[in-house]
Amino acid sequence: MKLDILAIGAHPDDVELSCSGVLAKEASRGKKTGILDLTRGELGTRGSAAIRDQEAAAAAKILGLSVRENIALADGFFANDKESQLRIIEIIRKYRPEIVLCNAIDDRHIDHGKGSKLASDACFLSGLKKIETTFEGEAQEAWRPKHVYHYIQWKNLQPDVVVDISGFMDVKMKSVLAYASQFYDPNNPDNNTPISSKNFQDSVKYRAQDLGRLIGTDYAEGFTVERYPAVDSIFDLI
Repeated sequence: MKLDILAIGAHPDDVELSCSGVLAKEASRGKKTGILDLTRGELGTRGSAAIRDQEAAAAAKILGLSVRENIALADGFFANDKESQLRIIEIIRKYRPEIVLCNAIDDRHIDHGKGSKLASDACFLSGLKKIETTFEGEAQEAWRPKHVYHYIQWKNLQPDVVVDISGFMDVKMKSVLAYASQFYDPNNPDNNTPISSKNFQDSVKYRAQDLGRLIGTDYAEGFTVERYPAVDSIFDLI
């Protein structure tokens, strides 16, 4: 299966919080979308890896994903090394996405910046034909995504590209709330975390509202880029 968009996240729920509106919108238009989770989030204070596996599967259905995979790198301890790069290269070559969406380039959680660079480096290396990988016993062809964008997470980074997600905010929030173990629940006895507060849950929506306000729509999601985005005609801009 070939994907149009592959979103890569260090943890299950990274993508839902940050760019699931774009995924849901493009899936509704017939695009093939997928998520690659780098870890199972096993170091999270709340829930467990097994619970988050179930939550990730539920979120995938809500978003209409064509595929979701998890390569189970070590949460908190994975490194941007050859072994990890090759694991991601195999996935990129397997699904040959046109666009890859990665973690924020700088963020509160150390895995986000690490995951951002790891995924970006793997996208570049995946295009080098002398790097040999296999899938189900067959050699894979080199593939480099046309575009690599980085979504915005905890920190309020200045976006380079903003995408209208009006009409898909409800789907985005449903996918986020599929992770019941992680987010606001006044009846959850587990320890509170930076992302389990009502304030954080509300911030997912008000950030999207604010970005939408800035471009004249109801809701939007923002991304930083590694190279200038380009359009064929200035009239392609909204």
